[in-house]
Amino acid sequence: MSEHKSAPIQQLLDIMATLRDPQKGCPWDLKQNFSSIIPHTIEEAYEVADAIEQKNWSNVREELGDLLFQIIFYSQLGKEQGLFDFNDVVTGLNEKLTRRHPHVFSDAQFSDDEAINANWEAEKAKERDKKGLDDSVLADIPLALPALIRADKIQKRCSKHGFDWDTIAPVVDKVKEELDEVMDEVIQVSPNQANIEEEMGDLLFSVVNLSRHLKVKPELALQRANKKFEKRFRQVEKSVLEKGMRLESCSLDMLDNEWDKVKRTERQESSS
Repeated sequence: MSEHKSAPIQQLLDIMATLRDPQKGCPWDLKQNFSSIIPHTIEEAYEVADAIEQKNWSNVREELGDLLFQIIFYSQLGKEQGLFDFNDVVTGLNEKLTRRHPHVFSDAQFSDDEAINANWEAEKAKERDKKGLDDSVLADIPLALPALIRADKIQKRCSKHGFDWDTIAPVVDKVKEELDEVMDEVIQVSPNQANIEEEMGDLLFSVVNLSRHLKVKPELALQRANKKFEKRFRQVEKSVLEKGMRLESCSLDMLDNEWDKVKRTERQESSS
């Protein structure tokens, strides 16, 4: 391939076209289609989020590049099939952003954030209608989203249209109610697993609602809880091994004691 003298984005588009070239392209890239690269796109998006969470800015830059490559890949596939190309993607995005922000890119004025949000929702409704979606305010929430994120988006969308509690107390009561319903199913003489699963789903949905009212992102909160648990458990493993033992040979009481030691050490380190 000849040396590129063009702008970096054009160089990237040329590289992608070469990777898909039937004669000299990459065998792996040539085998891909819209559906086959979806898992890679999702993985790259999570890797961006993870790099940001770790505040590893050089890694953020790299992961953003990998995510951009996914967009370039889809655009190349669209171009090959006569559906759209990268310029169409950018042009559509530019139009959408300026249309959704008339208070920034035109003379339109809104009295407050609530009016801005109302205009945003009105534009979204027009977009749904243009796409031929049904009239529901939930019509364009992707089914493929992780369940916690999708639950949060469903609840936010409903809240914007008045279907929400104004105070935290009934939200907390709902969590307690759903927990009780889970346990009511569990203590049955012959527990029905399908019913337990349904009630657990309701409980999780109510916890997401509580997170939303507390202005906590449930997916992010759970990710951080996972990391915290993993860090503590690794310390427990290390402590057990240093004693010349294996996890399988330890009693639950012993492991709980080691867990409590790890927590005490964390508190001491955070207060020092």
